Amino acid sequence: MSYINDSIITSNVSDGKKAFAILIDPDKCSKDHLEDLLALTSDVQVEFFFVGGSLLTKDQLDKCISYLKDHSSIPVIIFPGNNMQLSSHADAILFLSLISGRNPELLIGQHVIAAPKLKEIGLPVIPTAYLLIDGGKATSVSYMSHTIPIPSDKFDIAASTALAGEMLGLKMIYMDAGSGALKPVHPRMIKMVKRFVNIPVIVGGGIKSPEEAELICKAGADVVVVGNAIEKDPKLIADLSIAIHSSQTVS
Repeated sequence: MSYINDSIITSNVSDGKKAFAILIDPDKCSKDHLEDLLALTSDVQVEFFFVGGSLLTKDQLDKCISYLKDHSSIPVIIFPGNNMQLSSHADAILFLSLISGRNPELLIGQHVIAAPKLKEIGLPVIPTAYLLIDGGKATSVSYMSHTIPIPSDKFDIAASTALAGEMLGLKMIYMDAGSGALKPVHPRMIKMVKRFVNIPVIVGGGIKSPEEAELICKAGADVVVVGNAIEKDPKLIADLSIAIHSSQTVS
């Protein structure tokens, strides 16, 4: 039996297509919030819901995912902050290896603990190389992971790290400036990473506008993830979707 199912994402970004993922923090999700969110996505192209967070203090993950699955056809993928963020109701989980840091717990330790449970519940995994990029301020993920982000201007370090992740057999690259970052990942860094690897590149953190999302797509991102900006202004969803899906990668 194969537990790996990266086709959930790769099928959406084949032939240069772009994908839009909305990041949802279960701690901030009331039923009313989810109802409003789904109403805004009903006539808008959104490929994925990513659900999770660096620190969850409420037992809402399973309820949040179940509600999304019951009321929407958009795939729900867990974006876990630790090995406890699991749910059999999700379509898949990003099995994140934080290869930009040197914390062994987030390179393999947490995975060993989670693996038997993932097998038991039959949740498909997407092996993902996770790169934290400096977004101009300390974020929850850098604090909780005890790792130092890659400096925002060290394009070669990011590209070499991503390439190593691909060579290790990981199926996705996730470049993240972190929730609440002051600035998103630099387009030149995305472009260099994209030239080094042949697997999908996901980019999130610090994206506040359709214009920033468009620049990130044109730099080479296959999937653009937006969370905080949508929490503050859900009406951005339509404009973000248009910007992402109308963008083409700059060669």
